Amino acid sequence: MLVSRADHCLVDLLWRWKRQRLGADISLVASNHPDLRELTESFGIPFHHVPIDKDNPDEGHGRLARLLRGHCDFVVLARYMQILPAAFLDEVAAPLINIHHSFLPAFAGGSPYDQAKRRGVKLIGATAHYVTAELDAGPIIEQDVVRVSHRDDVSSLRCMGADVERAVLARAVRWHSEDRLLQHGNSVVVF
Repeated sequence: MLVSRADHCLVDLLWRWKRQRLGADISLVASNHPDLRELTESFGIPFHHVPIDKDNPDEGHGRLARLLRGHCDFVVLARYMQILPAAFLDEVAAPLINIHHSFLPAFAGGSPYDQAKRRGVKLIGATAHYVTAELDAGPIIEQDVVRVSHRDDVSSLRCMGADVERAVLARAVRWHSEDRLLQHGNSVVVF
């Protein structure tokens, strides 16, 4: 698993893994920040801090790719907030599953909850998808939404969004682990 600073998806997947409800084994967690080391190691999972220098990201991405290559069947981006270059995807040579904090394709990019509040949306959601070289354009595995109202502020939208992100990512990881997904072009069929 790859993470940055947000812990909600990581905690949920670790909890499911510990209770054998994930369908996958977690071999390691790597992050571009050291913040979640103690949490990860409390579950007995190795944690690797691999900083990504904004002026030279290729070096960090290369170290991260070498850490993952040959050590995993697939990689989960549990709120890993880095754009991964095509060379990284090629070197890892395993499927990557990402959770996107909005209902794609709407509100792609940064600050989707701010965008949603400004637009007065009635539903917010999350999208789990396979990672491709094109940002947030990979085949969609799972999506879900939650109803919101004009009374909700950006903070409550983020909180509700975190809940739906956890559920969507967990389903995508479990389905992938159970070989229930068939990718056809830019579409995924769930069996």
